[in-house]
Amino acid sequence: MAGLPLKGALSDEQLPIVENGGIIMVDEKIHAIGPYPQIQEIANGLNAENINIQTNTVCLPGLIDAHTHICFGGSRAKDYALRNYGKTYLEIAKAGGGIWDTVTETRKATTSSLIEGVKIRSDRHLTHGVTTIEVKSGYGLSVQEELKMLRAIALANEQCQSDLIPTCLAAHMVPKNYKGSPADYLLEISTSLFPILKKEQLANRIDAFVEEGAFSPASIAAYYEKAKSMGFDITVHADQFSTGGSGVAVKYKAVSADHLEASSEKEIKLLAKSNVVATALPGASMGLGCNYTPARRLLDAGAALAIASDWNPGSAPMGNLLLQAAVLGAFEKLSNTEVLAGITYRAAAALNLQDRGILKTGLLADFIAFPTNDYQEILYQQGMMPPSLVYKKGKLAVNI
Repeated sequence: MAGLPLKGALSDEQLPIVENGGIIMVDEKIHAIGPYPQIQEIANGLNAENINIQTNTVCLPGLIDAHTHICFGGSRAKDYALRNYGKTYLEIAKAGGGIWDTVTETRKATTSSLIEGVKIRSDRHLTHGVTTIEVKSGYGLSVQEELKMLRAIALANEQCQSDLIPTCLAAHMVPKNYKGSPADYLLEISTSLFPILKKEQLANRIDAFVEEGAFSPASIAAYYEKAKSMGFDITVHADQFSTGGSGVAVKYKAVSADHLEASSEKEIKLLAKSNVVATALPGASMGLGCNYTPARRLLDAGAALAIASDWNPGSAPMGNLLLQAAVLGAFEKLSNTEVLAGITYRAAAALNLQDRGILKTGLLADFIAFPTNDYQEILYQQGMMPPSLVYKKGKLAVNI
C-alpha cells in the first residue's frame, strides 16, 4: 500500500504489488521489504532467521478498525428484534432500550468483566486480521463511570496482542439521571475528567455525538474548544441522521468525521476541501437498515475515506470489518484499492497514526497473509476467507 495518496479516488492499476516478495523484521519494525532474492541477500548479512511462507499467499498490512465501541456490558438483542419489527429508535428508547440500556448495564459491570469483554472481542478481531483497534468509552456518562471504562480499556490493552487506541466519548448523550443542563454536563466532564485523562494517559482523543437528540453544533463548541486547548485530538460522530456534525469536524480540524450517512453534497464538498478523514461505518447501516455513507461521492470529490466497523451492542453488533468493507465496496462501487486503503493506511490517518497501515521500511511489522495467489479474492470472498497468518509487531499472533 506504499506510495498511494491519502485523499481521493484510487484505481486498482495504482496498487503497488511486490511479486515473490519478502520482509525482514528487526525487533518490532520492518527492516526491509522487496523482491525475495534481494531480501534474502540482506538477510544473509544479518544472519537472520528465515521463515519461509509457501506460495499462494498474499500479504497485506494489518487491518485497522478506526471506530469501535467494544467496551460495554449487556446485550441489545431485544432492540434489534424490535427495530426489525418496525419500531422506531424513539419507541425503543421509551421502552427502556437504546443507548441508555447499555449505559445501565455497563455501569453495573465490574472492571474485570469489561476487561474480559474487550479481550474476547479484540482476540476475535485479531483472527480476522485487525491488528489495531480504536475503542471508545461513552457508556459510563459520568466522570467516575467513564474513568472505569477507560481504565478497563487501558488494562485490556496490556493483555491484548492488538493495539487498543482509547477514545473518550463521554459526550455520547446527556445522562437520563443528570440533574443539570446539557451545558452543565459538558462543563463537568471537560473540567473534571479531561485533566485525569491527561494525568493517567487514558486517552488522547475526544469524541462527541453531534446529532439531534444528543449534542448540537452550538452546544458542543465549548467542549471541543476546551479539548483542543488541552492538546487532545478531536473526532466527531457526524451526520448520522441529520447534518451539522461534519461542519463541526472541519471547524475544529478533527482527525476524522465518522458515520456521514446523512451527508449531502454540501457536507461532502466541505470534507473534501479539509484534512478530516471521512470514516464510513457500514456495520451501522447494516444494523439499522439505513443508507450507506456516500463513499463513492466522497472519494470522487477528493476526500480521504476510511472504513470502520462501529462494532457496538446496539446498531452494529456484528463487528466483522472485512465483511463490512467488502459489502460497502459492492454498494458504493469502490475499487479494491479504495476498500483496502480504507482499512489500512487511511484508517491509520483517521487515528493520527503514522507508524502503521503500510508495509514500508521503518514502520511497525504488522502484517497479515491470506491463502490465495490473487489479492482480488480477499474482498471477493466478502470476509469468508480470513488470514492464515497474522504478525503483530514482528511476532506471530495467529497461525491457522
